[in-house]
Formats: sequence, structure tokens, C-alpha cells
Amino acid sequence: MSTPLPFPRLETERLVLRGPSRDDYPAYVAFWASDRARHEGGPRESVGAWEDYAAAFGLWLIEGYGCWAVEEKATGAFCGIVGLNRRIDYPEAEIGWTLMEEAEGRGIAFEAASAILPWIWAETALPSVTVYIDPANARSISLARRLGAVEDPEGLPPEPGDLVLRISRPGEAA
Repeated sequence: MSTPLPFPRLETERLVLRGPSRDDYPAYVAFWASDRARHEGGPRESVGAWEDYAAAFGLWLIEGYGCWAVEEKATGAFCGIVGLNRRIDYPEAEIGWTLMEEAEGRGIAFEAASAILPWIWAETALPSVTVYIDPANARSISLARRLGAVEDPEGLPPEPGDLVLRISRPGEAA
């Protein structure tokens, strides 16, 4: 069972973007326990994964935006989380994605983020969103660029050495 409000439900051709479910959590823990979490500051133990999971969704209550759980319509499988994040140490709101291994390489993060961007522009006053990426994470850099992100040499990364890319509100300068 997924959580109702304050999570807006978004749908694409293949995906449902919804609130979190405890049923999603075991896959999320497995992601954080794996080497695949290295670009996200992991691996982490179960408690650290829970803190990240709860923060991603709890932000809705604090900021009025946050992350969505991504579910594949055809199978009901939890694919990961995609959405806006604003950790206390982040200088700006960031659009980001964390996908389960079986969801990678299938265009799911692009499809989900492409659905979220119009929601961001319609429902927030943010002039732009950042994407903070480990320079070794070539797939995420490529995805951010496909979404329209451009490198922001003036941006302040929350982690030393991270790239700062920016997606501007349509009609606004990058």
C-alpha cells in the first residue's frame, strides 16, 4: 500500500510515480548495501538506507516537494526513487534519481524525471534545479544532459569535486 497525500500521483506511458510503500524498502536496502551506491555516498547499513528513504519522502511535509517512488505499470515492480531533494547541506534543490539495478538502462529515470520537470515548473517557484553528480558517474551525467542540464561552473557542490549541472525553468537563462 502506498501513502496518499501529500504525494501527487504522476503517470507516464510505462510508469506510476507515487508515494512510498514499506514494500519498496527491501529493494532500497539492497541498493544501499551494494557497490552500486558508491555514487550516492554508500554503501550504507540498513539504518542509513532508512534515513535516506524517509528523508526523500519526508521532504514533502517540509518543502512541499520531494521524491516519488517509481513503479513499473506492467509489473508493479518498484524501480527506484526520482524527484527533488534538498538536504540541509545542499545549497539548492536538486533533481535526482536512484534506480534499482533491474531498472537501469531502460530509460526509466529519463521517463520519470521528464514527467517530474513539468510538475516542478507548474507547482514551485524554483527558477532552476541543480544536479550534483560524482564526475565518475558517466551515466548520470549523460542523463542530466538529456534532461537539458548544463554545467554550472559557479554552482556550489555539496561534496568537494562533484559536478554541478543546472536545469533552468523553460524561458529562463541557464
